[in-house]
Amino acid sequence: MPNRLARESSLYLKQHADNPVDWWPWCPEAFATAKAQDKPVLVSVGYSSCHWCHVMADESFAQPWIADLMNQHFVCIKVDREEKPEVDKLMMDAVQMIQGHGGWPLNAFCLPDGRPFFGGTYFPPEDRGHGQVPWPQLLMRVADFYHTHKSELAANADAIAKNLTHLTSAPEADGSLPSPEDLIQAAKKLCEQHDDNQGGFTAAPKFPSPSLIDFLLSIRSTATVEKDRAFATRIDTVITITLGAMARGGLFDQIGGGFHRYCVDQHWTVPHFEKMLYDNAQLLGTYAEAWARYREPLYARVCEEIVVWLEREMVTHHRLFASALDADTEHHEGKTYVWKPSQVVEILGEEARPFAAAYGITDQGNFEGANILKLRDSIEVRDRHKVAREKLLMARNQRPQPTRDDKALVSWNSLLARNLAKAGWIFGRKDWWNRGSEIEAVLWSKAVQERENLLDLHTVCYGTNFVGEGNLTDYTWFAEMELALASTASWAKGVEHPDYTQRAEKLITTTQKKFKDLHLAGYFIVGDNRADLALRQKEWFDNATPAGNSSLIHSFSALSILTGNDIWRKEMAEHVTAYGGMARRIPSGVGHALTGLTWAAIGLSTIRCPIGSAMDECQQALCGNKKTPAHQRPYRPLFLINHSAKEWAICIGNTCLPPVHSWKEVTEIL
Repeated sequence: MPNRLARESSLYLKQHADNPVDWWPWCPEAFATAKAQDKPVLVSVGYSSCHWCHVMADESFAQPWIADLMNQHFVCIKVDREEKPEVDKLMMDAVQMIQGHGGWPLNAFCLPDGRPFFGGTYFPPEDRGHGQVPWPQLLMRVADFYHTHKSELAANADAIAKNLTHLTSAPEADGSLPSPEDLIQAAKKLCEQHDDNQGGFTAAPKFPSPSLIDFLLSIRSTATVEKDRAFATRIDTVITITLGAMARGGLFDQIGGGFHRYCVDQHWTVPHFEKMLYDNAQLLGTYAEAWARYREPLYARVCEEIVVWLEREMVTHHRLFASALDADTEHHEGKTYVWKPSQVVEILGEEARPFAAAYGITDQGNFEGANILKLRDSIEVRDRHKVAREKLLMARNQRPQPTRDDKALVSWNSLLARNLAKAGWIFGRKDWWNRGSEIEAVLWSKAVQERENLLDLHTVCYGTNFVGEGNLTDYTWFAEMELALASTASWAKGVEHPDYTQRAEKLITTTQKKFKDLHLAGYFIVGDNRADLALRQKEWFDNATPAGNSSLIHSFSALSILTGNDIWRKEMAEHVTAYGGMARRIPSGVGHALTGLTWAAIGLSTIRCPIGSAMDECQQALCGNKKTPAHQRPYRPLFLINHSAKEWAICIGNTCLPPVHSWKEVTEIL
């Protein structure tokens, strides 16, 4: 008989509905039951596309005898981390504090009041000799300790809660503002961490780091770096090695487009095969901006193929985008994606040999006797194999496919819309820009409720229904999306657009009211009405996605320029006092914040254009996407605003320049 999770909307929760475990969803009733029965709580967190989550479910949660232990001794709660990131954050921070590492599946043991006292990640069902405690044994140890040493566990939970509360203060904060020199030194520190042989900023596993690349691209645009040719060359090397390695390697789906989550090896060969919307949303913007500076054709192909993949495979309810594709197909990693030479020969015939040479296909293979494709040849050869890739994709589509998680997350769709607008402007693709504006229109009409000049925001769409209470990143990424659309709406034209800037200001005003810490710098992840959480936390560090506090810097700086409202200048000045120490000591954790600080230091540009201006000519002049040599038209954030005067007016930051008479003059200034 299915358990309570059968009534839930989340795909991940439904995947556990037939477990013999008496799972609860995250709800007050589960904790009330734990208190009434004097049982500890097991909070098990994962997500639908997580390979090891599936492994532990099959090995342990699906086994009746193990489920009996769980049901007898615990109140068991299953959580979708994408649906409730604030719960995931609390449990993950606690487990990292206990174990020194984290990941998914995440299993946290809590007191009946929700305070975690112990936990870990994956546990095997029996002793496999790797030093991991078997899950059944761990269950019995924890249950016994709870009843015999309850006061010790309470003291441990109290200590963990106090430490997590302490972490709401910005780490390394000394009240100082990051100086321009701090930003330059932060970029140098990142370049020192770079793997010059393979690309990336860490050893294996290799993750894409769009926030760090974005920061380096922004620093590359400063006058200081432009004058320091050795440093400029170093930044160019770091950016191009990493972006090239990711685009050519197994991280990028060479046949179907789109990026996988990460690679398990140092050579970017073997990916963890899940595909996440948030990775591809961010990398679209990163590769577009890199193309604007370097004019590397491969970067343009990557952007095109991300968008094509998204539209082909990821469109879900309301024409929003689904959150993820599973890492597994029929319980096997990579089954959909890998190739043997005989399969390629059968489909391509005589073209198979040059194709295999271009993509490194061998009889030995590079993954369990099969091949993950990696581009080993030039972009010209890649382009010549376009039809071959299309044939292989058609054949691949006949294979079993990974499960898609159809939930449409407001935050991740906002990230995508922001970068569709950005990439659309850079490449002159109004269809991309309009797709971003379409996402915004759906989210504003379906996920937002206006209330007395404040906004209530839902977090996720299941089918036709938007549900959930918005957290910090829902609001901040939504605001960044609005500002990205406001930036170039005058160019996109076509339809009547709403006042995106006004919408962004409403979102950030609400963010202040709901999430701001009135005593210390920074904003909490959730509002003060969340009695279901043991404590309110802040998130300072970017992980796979930008932290909400990082995101706010972008909105504060843009709104202070666009609205002239001094509250945003003051808010920016107060907020960035948290970042002086982080910029100097741990820049790899706050790339999105550093990007916002860098563009604010350079000066966001507003260009007031005469009504009736040739806006396509404007885009060509500023982006130069057809005739302009590389390096002469790097991307920079700007805001195009129509006005009734006959001349063009340019303001950089808070400084307005004398009017000019043509786009040529505008371009020369910028």
